[in-house]
Amino acid sequence: MEKIQIPRGTQDIMPGVVELWQHIEEKMRDLCKRYNYQEIRTPIFEQTELFRRGVGETTDIVEKEMYSVVSRGEGNFTLRPEGTAGVVRSYVDKKLYGVPNQPTKLYYCGPMFRHERPQAGRFRQFVQFGVEAIGSADPAIDAEVISVAMRLYQELGLTGLSVDLNSVGTVEDRARHREALIAALNPVRDQLCEDCQSRLDRNPLRVLDCKVKKDQQLTQNAPSILDYLSDESKKHFEDVQAYLTAIGIPYTINPRLVRGLDYYTLTAFEIKMSEIGAVETLCGGGRYNGLVAEIGGEDMPGIGFAMSIERLLMALEKQAVALPIETGIDCYLVIQTEAAKTKVFQQVDVLRQAGIKAEMDYLGRKMKGQLKAADRVEARFAVIIGESEMEKGAAMVKEMATGEQEEVPFDQLVNWILAKK
Repeated sequence: MEKIQIPRGTQDIMPGVVELWQHIEEKMRDLCKRYNYQEIRTPIFEQTELFRRGVGETTDIVEKEMYSVVSRGEGNFTLRPEGTAGVVRSYVDKKLYGVPNQPTKLYYCGPMFRHERPQAGRFRQFVQFGVEAIGSADPAIDAEVISVAMRLYQELGLTGLSVDLNSVGTVEDRARHREALIAALNPVRDQLCEDCQSRLDRNPLRVLDCKVKKDQQLTQNAPSILDYLSDESKKHFEDVQAYLTAIGIPYTINPRLVRGLDYYTLTAFEIKMSEIGAVETLCGGGRYNGLVAEIGGEDMPGIGFAMSIERLLMALEKQAVALPIETGIDCYLVIQTEAAKTKVFQQVDVLRQAGIKAEMDYLGRKMKGQLKAADRVEARFAVIIGESEMEKGAAMVKEMATGEQEEVPFDQLVNWILAKK
């Protein structure tokens, strides 16, 4: 019978690696608590219309990358390709704008799905961590959101990080810029890639986000959105920069940074690492002041970011950052005789309930094989129980590193091991 293969663009996260994920998730949750962000968990699939309206019709995600299905009699549904649209839908649906504590500060962590060509740092099922702050137009919260991402990277040990920063303005700013951009690019329209020719009419700002080198050269002298910002938009952008400077976060202004989603307004940013090579962007985000209204709620400002855990792990590996992962167990209970098995089974349960990491043999191995198994799982102690131990009411405890042995009564075993931890 033919072996069933793992789907292309997915991965099995195995023991020995999953502990790295757990460490990152613990850091992430601890950091969010310090910043007063609360966790939200939304469905893995949503109505397709949510992403069409929320992410944008002209984005690569909506045009090319979504996994969508038609549900019998219930409409079209899509596996979520990103997290913000679902969080905002929930914010509107659950009326979080009415909660006394404002702004609403949320975070999420979970699988996303995009049908794209798998490559280093890119999967068809991948995990994103992101935060959303909804209900405040204050540029200080823009800087706070950027700092959440930056501090997580820094606390995990990454170095050489910087922020690419831009303002994509308001809808009115972009309307003025749109006219100038179309006028500047129309003469080279026929030389642009097919996607950019289409974008030039529907959303010309997205042309600046094209990854085709020829198109980047053709648009290198295109009008900058920064020249079309209103006084209010300029002030917001300047204040964001001042707040970042105040907390020591380095940034570079990049007028070509527009991000790949249509909902962004004003602040747009990416965090980059100079040493990661071809995939230098670690994460990105920005403001989406019109998104809540687009999804059906009252017009509320918002800002957020999303980061790939897979890309974070790749960056840690690139910089040879070793995460402090705890391995091994406290003790391995060795069954010296078959008559002692029930006592061992009982004792291992007592130890586990006391918070001690304990294991026993389930393969019927001899004592020598069990001791080897204890060594493989990096047990600190081997707790040996046989007929003589049953008679004495005490186990023989061997410290694996030194070979030293001590007789410990069964009713004192928990406290003895806890005292050694």
